[in-house]
Amino acid sequence: MSALAPTLESYFTERLIGQRQASPNTVAAYRDAWRLLLGYAQARTGKTPNRLDLTDLDASFISAFLEHLETERHNTVRTRNARLAAIRSFFHYAALRHPEHAGLIAAVLAIPAKRRERKEVPYLTGPEAQALVESPDRQTWHGRRDHVLLAVAVQTGLRVSELTGLANQDVELGTGAHVRCMGKGRKQRSTPLDRASVAALRVWMQERGGEPSDVLFPTRRNSPLSRDAVGHLVTKHAITAQQQCPSLKAKRPTPHTLRHSCAMDLLASGVDRTVLALWLGHERVETTGIYTHADMSIKQRALARTTPLDTRPGRYRPPDPLLAFLEAL
Repeated sequence: MSALAPTLESYFTERLIGQRQASPNTVAAYRDAWRLLLGYAQARTGKTPNRLDLTDLDASFISAFLEHLETERHNTVRTRNARLAAIRSFFHYAALRHPEHAGLIAAVLAIPAKRRERKEVPYLTGPEAQALVESPDRQTWHGRRDHVLLAVAVQTGLRVSELTGLANQDVELGTGAHVRCMGKGRKQRSTPLDRASVAALRVWMQERGGEPSDVLFPTRRNSPLSRDAVGHLVTKHAITAQQQCPSLKAKRPTPHTLRHSCAMDLLASGVDRTVLALWLGHERVETTGIYTHADMSIKQRALARTTPLDTRPGRYRPPDPLLAFLEAL
């Protein structure tokens, strides 16, 4: 067994899970990045992953792997950078365990993340979001579940993993109605519910039943919905909603679009950016700047507050030299 295998194992068990207590989503993302890298290394070197050494994964090899992700696997720049973050995290750990490879590790850590174009966040307007929420057929069990799930997603702005992870016991429908979730970085937060969401959840939870620890939005087999399942139902109901709201034809909403829609609605209602960051579970207030940038109404209000320059058209004519001299005294 090479130095790579035991170091990688201890990185996941001791550092990532034991010391940092990374969330299951983070562990899964880092695991997938390394599975791809080890598979790529085996195909290129002919060595099984268990026989690979740190010297096989130098900076030029890692750079070639990142290029492979973009050109052959057609990953986006964002995905490429996420894979690089997982690799860097391990090499930071390896620097403490294998100082004899300090030069190689420093070269890998020096690989920069690739800059990418930042597009305006996609979101739904109020009428579009309402049409989407109302589109499921509530004559069926799946339709009633999807209706409440979409309503909660649009109103709370929960991430899809937070939404699918909700249990019955995470919902409080009494005074100060809210839902509790475990967000990124294992940070627990509570998000208030409006009257419409409370009413929808009360009816759904009576039908859903189950134990307090049971998932709030289950499949027919009483298991949690997957990310793909939520994405599929959002797409399906968006197509249905196009009949009532034609503007949805120009959009391709995803579960994260509903989170953006909640943020834009809060921002348009005058909610401060610090409160918005707390609501969405953002680590930094600066992250909410993407919503300020996307909201054209904020820019229009800013323009309305400015005073137009009092200028008259025409060519510039310099003043008379003598009068200019006297005025300057």
